[in-house]
Parts: sequence; structure tokens; C-alpha cells
Amino acid sequence: MKLLVSRNIVTIKQGSGTYVASSPGIVDDPFGFTFISDKKKLVQDLLEIRFLLEPSIAAMSATYADKNDISKINRLCNEVEELMEQKKDHTQKDIEFHTAIAMGSKNLVIPRLIPIINSSIPLFVETTGNILKTETIETHREIAEAIAEHNAVRAQDAMYMHLMYNKRCINSSK
Repeated sequence: MKLLVSRNIVTIKQGSGTYVASSPGIVDDPFGFTFISDKKKLVQDLLEIRFLLEPSIAAMSATYADKNDISKINRLCNEVEELMEQKKDHTQKDIEFHTAIAMGSKNLVIPRLIPIINSSIPLFVETTGNILKTETIETHREIAEAIAEHNAVRAQDAMYMHLMYNKRCINSSK
């Protein structure tokens, strides 16, 4: 059982039982990012990887997402926006938004890459001081609308712009 738990295949809830993990085989920090001490370099390097992956993932999601995927992406887009407007922590919902986009791609490998994206979001929010409120709301909305329209080029461009705002902000804080 310990081996299954360590590989995130099952979770054990004391007094309740043993359950199949919600994302089997995907651990919270599979790449050991928490052990990297140079967070500034880590943020920059994660951003480079996100530029390689996420615009294409958004385009794939625009191509393959079904009604349920689109509904979830739109709901999460709204929830992130509401939290940001209320000046509440939106990090978890932001992670869920990007995860929903990745899942909409219908690609079997992409869910295994999600931890790279997910681990970078809290670092970005922390590094940028969460000052990209307007830009985040606008680009998230643009991405969600493009996916809903099944417009792959628009989704790719919107995700690229979303990442560019982060890059500018991170580079200006050097």
C-alpha cells in the first residue's frame, strides 16, 4: 500500500478507507521544483517551457474540446475572474482553468505535463505580486472564447499573449 500511495495511485484516509487517487500516477511535485533554491531562475525557465507547450495545448483544446470541456473552461474562467475582482486568492482556480484547457486537448500525454504548468502558476502569482489582474482576466476570457468557438489560431494567440504579459512582468522585476 505504501508503494501505491507513493506513486499517487491510491490515497488512504484515516478512519475512512483507501481510495483511487483523483489523478493516479501524478504527484504534486514530480520534478522536484520545491528543492530548487533559485526561484527567479526557476520561474524564467518554467515560463520558457510554458511558451513551448501551452499555446499549442490551447489550440488543441479549441480543436478537440467537447461541450462539457468548454462549459468547465468557461465556469473556471468566471470563477478566477470573480476571485480576482474580490481580491481573493485565485491561484487554485487558475490552476484548474489551465488544467481544464489541457484536458480539453484530448491528448493522453498532456495530462502528464500538467504538473509543470500547475507548479509554475503559484510561482508566477507570487513573483508578479499578482499585479496582472486586468491582463489575466482579459486573456483568460479570450482563451475561453476562442476554445468555445473552436478557433485554434485565436486560442493559440491568446495563450501566447497571456504568457507574454507574465514574461514582461517577470522580466521587469529582475
